[in-house]
Amino acid sequence: MILLKGKTAIITGGSRGIGREIAIKFAQEGANIAFSDLVKDENFESLEKDLSDMGVKAKGYASDASSFEGSEKMVDEIAKDFGSVDILVNNAGITRDNLLMRMTEADWDLVIKINLKSVFNLTKAVQKYMLKQRSGSIINMSSVVGVSGNAGQSNYSASKAGLIGFTKSIAQELGSRSIRCNAIAPGFIETKMTEKLPEDVRKEWIKTIPLRRGGQAQDVANVATFLASDLSTYVTGQVINVCGGMNT
Repeated sequence: MILLKGKTAIITGGSRGIGREIAIKFAQEGANIAFSDLVKDENFESLEKDLSDMGVKAKGYASDASSFEGSEKMVDEIAKDFGSVDILVNNAGITRDNLLMRMTEADWDLVIKINLKSVFNLTKAVQKYMLKQRSGSIINMSSVVGVSGNAGQSNYSASKAGLIGFTKSIAQELGSRSIRCNAIAPGFIETKMTEKLPEDVRKEWIKTIPLRRGGQAQDVANVATFLASDLSTYVTGQVINVCGGMNT
C-alpha cells in the first residue's frame, strides 16, 4: 500500500536528522516533497537529489521558518510549484541549553522564535490552502521535555510545551474542515546531535528508558507517516510520545 501517493508534504528543517528521515519515508510512500532549511548546503542538495531519484517531485527551499513573511512567501511558492499543500511537518528547531541562572535573554528569545513562532508562521500560511481543500494533516514536532520538563532546558521545554497547546487549539479550530493537527514527542533519538554527548551521559540516559535503547529517526518518521496518511483520519489534537516508554 502506498500511503501518501499524490500528496504534497512540506517539511521544515528537512535537510538532516529527523526531518530528513521523514522526507525519505514520505517519498517512499509516494508523497511529493517540499522541504526547507536556512541554507542550501551539501545536505540540502543531496536530499533534493535523493528524493528526486526516488521518482517523486522534490524541491528544497532556503527559508527562515521563524520569519512570518518568509514563511508565507515560501508556502505560496510551494503551492504554485506543486499544486496543493496536503501535509505540513513543523520540524525546524534548535537548542540553547543552560541553567536558568546562566541563560541569556538572547538564548531564550531565539529558541522561542525558532521552535514556537515558526510553527505559528507555517501553520497560518498553509491554513488557507487546507481550508480551501477541506483536508490536511499538520504534524508538530514536540519533545518529551515539552511534556515532562528537564533541568537546564527551560527555554526548549517551554517552546515544546507551547507547541502542544498550539496543536490542541488548532485541532479544535480546524477539525470541522477535516484538517487534523497532532504532535509527536520524541525522546532520546540517536542523531548527530546526541552523538556529541559523553558516553557516560548516554548510558545513564538509556538506563531510564524501559526499552533500554535510544530511538532511531526512522521510529519518528514511521509515526509521522501514520499521522500524515488516511490511516489516522480520526486522530487529531493528540500528542504521541515516541520515547521507548521514557514518559510512561
